[in-house]
Amino acid sequence: MTRTLVFLPAAALLAASLAACGTNMEQRAATGAAAGMVVAGPVGAAVGAGVGAVVNEVEEDKAE
Repeated sequence: MTRTLVFLPAAALLAASLAACGTNMEQRAATGAAAGMVVAGPVGAAVGAGVGAVVNEVEEDKAE
């Protein structure tokens, strides 16, 4: 149980940091999904892709 509690925040940080990789929305969503898949399976892939899409929107807003 303790191991899971330590692992989850680290996994979320990994997925969020990898979701920022890429130059367009498709690449960011794909890297987020790949990181999420490694960490938490299919549900993690969906969450990682979502994080990648959000990161893309934030990056586009900063560029404007």
